[in-house]
Amino acid sequence: MNPFKSLGDLNKMRTQAMQIQRELAEEKIEIDENGVRVVISGDQKILGFSIDGIENDLVKDKLNKAIKTSQEVAAKKLSSMTGGLQGLLGGGM
Repeated sequence: MNPFKSLGDLNKMRTQAMQIQRELAEEKIEIDENGVRVVISGDQKILGFSIDGIENDLVKDKLNKAIKTSQEVAAKKLSSMTGGLQGLLGGGM
């Protein structure tokens, strides 16, 4: 097994993931129901939050903080499950 090939594959996957992340950041999803309006980007950032037409930046900021924290928890669990980078390179060499 050639560890340098694995690094090349990892770099390719990283580049693709970064491109997808940029594309998702440009997406905007808007939900407007029962007086509550939420605008969120494809990369899960709350861009707008209002109730009955009144913007609420405090709630928007707290929602973004909660989403970021949940993403960090998920990333940590996935990292521990896969063994992180060492697992992708075929062991702890």
